[in-house]
Amino acid sequence: MAETPGTPNAGAGAGGFVVPSLPSPAPSSTSTARSTSGLPHPRGHSLRPGSAKEDKVRNYVADRLMHISRRFIKKQTGLPGSGDDIVGYKSMGELSKDLEGLLNIIWLSGTPRLQIPYLLNIAGDFNTWITGLPTSPTATFSALRKLDHCFASLLSGKDIETNEPLPGFENGLRAGMSKTDMVRCKSLVEQTRVLVVDVMGQQPDEEDGVEEVEHAWTPDTADEAESGPEGPDDRPKGFLDDEEEGYHMDVARVYEHTLVALGAALGAGVGVGEIQISAD
Repeated sequence: MAETPGTPNAGAGAGGFVVPSLPSPAPSSTSTARSTSGLPHPRGHSLRPGSAKEDKVRNYVADRLMHISRRFIKKQTGLPGSGDDIVGYKSMGELSKDLEGLLNIIWLSGTPRLQIPYLLNIAGDFNTWITGLPTSPTATFSALRKLDHCFASLLSGKDIETNEPLPGFENGLRAGMSKTDMVRCKSLVEQTRVLVVDVMGQQPDEEDGVEEVEHAWTPDTADEAESGPEGPDDRPKGFLDDEEEGYHMDVARVYEHTLVALGAALGAGVGVGEIQISAD
């Protein structure tokens, strides 16, 4: 029987885990239940250090990260897992679905001391995941937008969409990223921006069951196999359809808000650099 994430409940017995009880704050005139990034509104106050709720969040996140890791490794190795109950991911779309639910819980916790290390670790693992699974552009960019929103907001101490102060930052940015965290974050996001260009230029594997696009996007889609002023499908040379243009824009926007926030925090020389998309 395949392992499925399921919905853990408060009555889980030994060896199980409990969904964190993280009540949402009362709605305000400046907030909505869910941002355009798809993230929920965080709870009103950070979890108390050492509290039962904090332990529940830690256990839940650790369990879900282990679940994602085991499914990814199963895909790479094909080796049977414990009890052979693990089904490997078929595509980045499947992994991203699991990941986005986990990102929602981490953001909902409203606790920077948990959010920052978990998100940095996820960002690092993400660079391994996207190179080891068949591409799923829509799901991949959706997860990256959530990570971008989280990092940029934590670097600023406020939500980048609503400008609401984040829980845990009542006494300023001291609760946020250290300089070491920022340098690590900068390295990870720059690596991701390069990897996304490479990965999105690859043909999807035949086993990728995520029906998101009719054809693979490549950096030189507009120029391939053309002769004369028009391409093989009678489009003007250099023409990009809406789907292709959308992918170009998504690639250019990977971690754009995070890099701007890092530039403000670390000083000159850090910002959104232009991603080179060439046919080479």
